[in-house]
Amino acid sequence: MTNRVVYPGTFDPITNGHKDLIERAADMFDEVIVAVAASEKKRPLFTLEERVGLVEECIQERDNVRVVGFSQLLAHFCQDQEANILLRGLRAVSDFEYEFQLANMNRKLAPELETVFLTPAEHLSFISSSLVREIALLDGDVREFVPDNVAIALERRKKELAGE
Repeated sequence: MTNRVVYPGTFDPITNGHKDLIERAADMFDEVIVAVAASEKKRPLFTLEERVGLVEECIQERDNVRVVGFSQLLAHFCQDQEANILLRGLRAVSDFEYEFQLANMNRKLAPELETVFLTPAEHLSFISSSLVREIALLDGDVREFVPDNVAIALERRKKELAGE
């Protein structure tokens, strides 16, 4: 049996913490699908297409990883992809309660889907996309928190928003 894992998120933008989990999952599972959620209600800084492109650039050296944008119920997306595992990242204990609730709901919606949790490397555990966006838009340096292509995209977006 092929273990096909879906790692969902908004990835607005992808961080080094996300990349760490993707690379580790690629070593553990046969196939990893990075599922980039449209998440329009979150009003993302980057379009779905831009986020998919940024993730693809970050993981291009991994043959068993592909990136797909989606805007449907996650359980249905996993079924459509014939995935048997759902990967969720936990940065802190505070993430667990919400993630546990999601795992139980997904188990109810798609009983064949097993949820596994990974924690990022300790030096990456404090990084979140929302913090990275805030730092970048307030002229902070985010290069140690995101892949190079993302730092460039954030700088470009900041200039666009400023009308430069």
